[in-house]
Amino acid sequence: MVLQNPNQSIKSYQINFIKYLKDMLPLILFFKYDNNTLNISINTKDIVFILNFFKMHSIYQYKVLTFIAGIDYPDRLKRFEILYDLLSIRYNSRIQIKIFINEVTPVSSIISVFSASTWFEREIWDLFGVFFYGNDEIKRLLTDYGFEGHPLRKDFPLSGYVETRFDDKLKRIISEPIEHAQYFRFFNFSSGWDR
Repeated sequence: MVLQNPNQSIKSYQINFIKYLKDMLPLILFFKYDNNTLNISINTKDIVFILNFFKMHSIYQYKVLTFIAGIDYPDRLKRFEILYDLLSIRYNSRIQIKIFINEVTPVSSIISVFSASTWFEREIWDLFGVFFYGNDEIKRLLTDYGFEGHPLRKDFPLSGYVETRFDDKLKRIISEPIEHAQYFRFFNFSSGWDR
């Protein structure tokens, strides 16, 4: 829906847009406007359908996938939040679509809808360990092929699992496992500024 009446306020336009969207897509779980960007949450299984709807529908035309981001919340049951940001060049608007998953549930790849998503999905798998089925290119992107773990997870040790150094006696680079005294950290999300 485009803001057609110049006297119509942005707030009333947003309310009408959400009402229209609720009628069109009852699959959407949550709506919220943040800085004139509509944020919606959906079930993981509906991601391909919803993205295809927003891309192909004549009213929306969100034809550009600007990014896919992963966020780790280790204290939640569904630990990972995957955020899809879409742009409609025709209507100069953005929409962000969120799904929430745990660490063992795979997500459908959206390569059939946005072919540029392959790199974003590879990056999220490499750094967070979220697997996208249907993407044949899932392999390491930013870390080495022998790398253990996923470094942007909150429980990943800061020093990693392997130490790589140059040995002067052997005159070559060697990699040795690091022994951690504490494998898992306790997360205290309180702040000193909170009272």
